[in-house]
Amino acid sequence: MKAALFNAARYLGPSPTGVWPVPADSYSDEVAEMSMEQCLEQLQLADEVGFDWVTVAEHHYAPFSLTPNPMVMAGALTQRVKRAKIALLGANIPIQNPVRVAEEFAMLDVMTGGRIVAGMLRGTPNEYITYGTNPAESRERFEEALKLIVRAWTEPQPFGWQGRHYEFRDISIWPRPIQKPHPPIYMSGSSPESGEWAARNRIGLGFAVTTVPLAKKAAQHYREQAVIAGWEPSPDDVLYRCGIHVSETDEQAMTDLEAPVIGITRLSRLVDPNVMGAIARAGYHGRDQANQSGRVLQVRSLKESIEVGSLIAGSPETVLGQIRSIKEELGAGILDLNFHPAGREKSLRAIELFGTKVLPRIRDW
Repeated sequence: MKAALFNAARYLGPSPTGVWPVPADSYSDEVAEMSMEQCLEQLQLADEVGFDWVTVAEHHYAPFSLTPNPMVMAGALTQRVKRAKIALLGANIPIQNPVRVAEEFAMLDVMTGGRIVAGMLRGTPNEYITYGTNPAESRERFEEALKLIVRAWTEPQPFGWQGRHYEFRDISIWPRPIQKPHPPIYMSGSSPESGEWAARNRIGLGFAVTTVPLAKKAAQHYREQAVIAGWEPSPDDVLYRCGIHVSETDEQAMTDLEAPVIGITRLSRLVDPNVMGAIARAGYHGRDQANQSGRVLQVRSLKESIEVGSLIAGSPETVLGQIRSIKEELGAGILDLNFHPAGREKSLRAIELFGTKVLPRIRDW
């Protein structure tokens, strides 16, 4: 089993909650600089203690994430992360120029010697506002953009593209990706349609802001559709993201999780506030309808969050048991771990504990 450390470069100061776009009256240059540096520090430590991947993402107009362009953050990481793969989960391709996305991924793959993982996402519905994208077109734009990106990576001769949403007279990207035929691709498995499309196109599937029971149902559907398409996904084709906190004892871990963190409510520690109006607990097969209805994700207690697998917490031994349960239920080969913001020292210690006490023992699972 592989482990990734996800860090969204959260703004670590007081900020408004419950609104989007978030007003910038409380924004501080000093806090933003500190937040960026602590993000880079954690990702560098993850590389040093043995994590397989480090992960960054794209979000807009909110303090949850200071990476509106994850390509820039990944470029910085090429200078500090020397061994682990650098995963961008994702680029939100319906709101981007797909040729530019293909070029930037290729450039990063060269800069890392072939260590880039390409997450391609539709993004949360609110973020279509960012660049004026029609939400009703997001799935079609995503599918066409991804096909165009893959062709740009793999076609050695200049070619033109005339699709429904994108039109380019000539495409011939330089540099080319080092990984052949292209970097590994993952997409979100938040709906049956996504799982079916991923299966047909032999793309890895990722699950975030969900629970193990819902992800299990989605992963099973994906695997069934892959068999119909003539292939069988490996464990590494399934990624599961959840929250985590590790401490020396269970009691200390729970105390850390309950403690207030400046500028961050417990609600926003457990779920991404950018998607609170976009994801509901309507069940896997109601996910897209829930996205459109704007209902809100239920906030669970810490105990309930651990029980449904959206949070891993405790001592290294306890965390091992929780990971084993997730592995047995879901069959995911990659855990993408979002470490609890417990303050600089405790967060670094949690990453170190996981890398030294937990990760070596899950390698062969």
